[in-house]
Amino acid sequence: MTDLDRLTEQAERDLAPLFAHVDRVAQKNTERVLDAFREERVSDAMFGASSGYGYDDRGRDALERIYARVFGAEAALVRHSIACGTHALTIGLFALLRPGDLLLSVAGKPYDTLDEVIGITGKPGCGSLRDFGVDYDKVDLLPDGTPDYAGIEAALKQHGDRVKVVFIQRSKGYLDRPTLTVGEIGELTAFVKARSGAVVMVDNCYGEFVEEREPTAVGADLIVGSLIKNPGGGIAECGGYLAGRRDLVELCSYRLTSPGEGGEIGATLGQNKPMYKGFFFAPHIVAQALKTAHFAAYIFSHLGFETEPAWDKPHADIIQVVRCGSPEIMVAFCRGLQMGSPVDSFVSCEPCQTPGYSDPVVMAAGAFTQGSSLELSADGPIRAPYLIYFQGGLTYESGKVGILSAARAVLRARGEA
Repeated sequence: MTDLDRLTEQAERDLAPLFAHVDRVAQKNTERVLDAFREERVSDAMFGASSGYGYDDRGRDALERIYARVFGAEAALVRHSIACGTHALTIGLFALLRPGDLLLSVAGKPYDTLDEVIGITGKPGCGSLRDFGVDYDKVDLLPDGTPDYAGIEAALKQHGDRVKVVFIQRSKGYLDRPTLTVGEIGELTAFVKARSGAVVMVDNCYGEFVEEREPTAVGADLIVGSLIKNPGGGIAECGGYLAGRRDLVELCSYRLTSPGEGGEIGATLGQNKPMYKGFFFAPHIVAQALKTAHFAAYIFSHLGFETEPAWDKPHADIIQVVRCGSPEIMVAFCRGLQMGSPVDSFVSCEPCQTPGYSDPVVMAAGAFTQGSSLELSADGPIRAPYLIYFQGGLTYESGKVGILSAARAVLRARGEA
């Protein structure tokens, strides 16, 4: 028995109480999803394909009502034609903001791929919010990762009625900070609403089904996410969603298609069934990913690395950060994880310039669906402090194999194996 074998046995003994908690949350969320399926009287006929305009697609419309029920929202827009999470967020931002308005991000800078959407970077004239006369400001989190309420209040006073959207990113993205819990988002939302008439919009990516509630259940006006992350359950092969207040979702539907037609059109082209099936499986698959994340934190913390969250702390999303300390260890981690993946295991990961990112990014993604963050994957920009953001695992068993493969590669890179 190797040292890693012994460490694995120890990890699973110590992690048993955390795994039990993850299973309890998955059970509650599964019950909520199943209730919604039954309330909407889901039938085989809803899985059929529509074409052309997609008028009167019962399956599409029922799925959107299911998302709304489960997420505690008035309405939802769930479409396979939404290309990615950034696309879904772009739909929401352009739907809600007008020339002269201001977008205020209150959890630090949003995820890197929104830089060009907002106009923080990119060429003038590319069609960013800034090109359309929408301004942007941000309030960083405090050093301990909690909201800076004094700073938020000052920004709201400074910009006044120009603040039309207050943006909260639930996950850490590529920042070195804790993920916000649903409870923290609820408190932050209440604080903003007591001082502003702005819409509170939450980037919910990586967070769905990690807790028993979503941000819309605690006051957020609009939440946005990707179907190749948590809510697609590893089965939906594309798509995104926006859920929240009915009037806001309608505006988003106008941005997705056209004013006046909105969500009434949009052929499903045979994608209904995988989106239904993925949402049904999502609470369980998210639980598998969370167990894999806890296991990764345990293994790498015992190999001498700092992890966030720590292995014995609860998660607010599926992301596990490992502080690698150097580009070489980042690359070794990704190469090892790739070797332990079911798809493209033979590929050697190399840092490269990637659309939407300002720094070279190294990624491991041996996934059945390209870019699926709910499947076993890891990535990070090659910049100090050299953090790897690990997420996913369709099954805990396969996730464990991938993590141990990454651990062996890191040990080799350190000359310890």
